[in-house]
Amino acid sequence: MKFSKEVSSSRRKQRKAHFTAPSHERRIRMSAPLSSELVEKYGVHAVPIRVGDEVRIMRGLYKMQEGKVKRCHRKKYRIAVEGVAREDSRGLPVDIGIHPSKVQIIALRLDKDRIALLKRKERASLMNARVTPSRSAVMADVD
Repeated sequence: MKFSKEVSSSRRKQRKAHFTAPSHERRIRMSAPLSSELVEKYGVHAVPIRVGDEVRIMRGLYKMQEGKVKRCHRKKYRIAVEGVAREDSRGLPVDIGIHPSKVQIIALRLDKDRIALLKRKERASLMNARVTPSRSAVMADVD
């Protein structure tokens, strides 16, 4: 079911938008969920990932490993995490690219812009909470 007339529901158009997205849109697409402690603290569930954030890998071969983000490769939609590497044929370490949706942010690198973003997102989520009825109120009428 289509909800918005401005956004296409065509798979072909969605893929084209994803793979030809400019860098400022890729930043938003490269968001990662926050840990439950950070969600409780900031009232935000996900933020765009940045170099310096501490993350825990939640899926794949390197599951449950933690480290700092040392590179965000927007063109490939991948991040590099310290301590997650393999050796190439010459024996040199090569970073493993991990998709940001498969990690969880456990510590944020905060500066004034990041703090402003968190406050803005928290304010927006509070406004949405006031507008939409709570899930328990909606589910009470189901029976």
